[in-house]
Amino acid sequence: METFTLRDGVEIPALGLGVFQTPPEETTAAVTAALETGYRHIDTAAAYGNEREVGDAIRESGVPRDEVFIETKIWISDYGYDETLHGFEKSAAKLGVDTIDLLILHQALPGEFERTLEAHRALEQLLADGRVHAIGVSNFMVEHLTTLLDRADRLPSVNQIEVHPYFQQREVQKLGAQHGILTQAWSPIGGITSYRDSERRSFDEPVILDIAAGYGKSAAQVMLRWHIQQDRQVIPKSVHAERIAENFDVFDFGLTGDELSAIDALETGVRGGPEPEDITMDAFGRPIPEA
Repeated sequence: METFTLRDGVEIPALGLGVFQTPPEETTAAVTAALETGYRHIDTAAAYGNEREVGDAIRESGVPRDEVFIETKIWISDYGYDETLHGFEKSAAKLGVDTIDLLILHQALPGEFERTLEAHRALEQLLADGRVHAIGVSNFMVEHLTTLLDRADRLPSVNQIEVHPYFQQREVQKLGAQHGILTQAWSPIGGITSYRDSERRSFDEPVILDIAAGYGKSAAQVMLRWHIQQDRQVIPKSVHAERIAENFDVFDFGLTGDELSAIDALETGVRGGPEPEDITMDAFGRPIPEA
């Protein structure tokens, strides 16, 4: 497994398993299959409702806790200094751990950004106290990152954003890289293009399929390799053991410069997920249950 070193000095596996939209009753099996395959990074979130199952699977796997990199996210309803500290306690209790390897803010919450800044201040405190090993953000655009860079005492190590061949967010990536912030790609193989009504699905993209045929790999494997070679950490999701194993099998080949450029050229500028500016407490706020 290749790794990236975060600005906090922590090593994160280049590839992990995401459990977004994975029902709790399917999460344990998916995480178990991933750990058996060799994954050592699991990405969950308070808002996913499956932190408890992630923790159960890790404990039951027999893999030592210090060998598994656990990442989770604070939901907007728990933003604010004291609220975020409590959000950590809820997540840690559900996961059944004392420390969390990477704790990030799930959205920028642009309309109430002072609450976001207070939430980030709580992450900084948790980092100073050794309760988390690294901190980060998610779905922060250039303007959100710029404000955070001006106001925060400690910069985030990660910005988890939507990145796949059809939507690459290059300006956000560039700003992050300038400040040592690793881009973590959600929907890295463009699964979100399969959910919406679209004439183009990344899995069916001829450019990607042609490259994949040359290596005897799948379109998904080529896209994951594209990310890793461009220094992005990836968290593909699946509940199928065979697909989980396939997504992991991307460290035995490398794309050429021309192949990387061909995939870069697929950019459409069309976002698949919600606009970060549309995330408001009225529309998206909901209480995160206690442990």
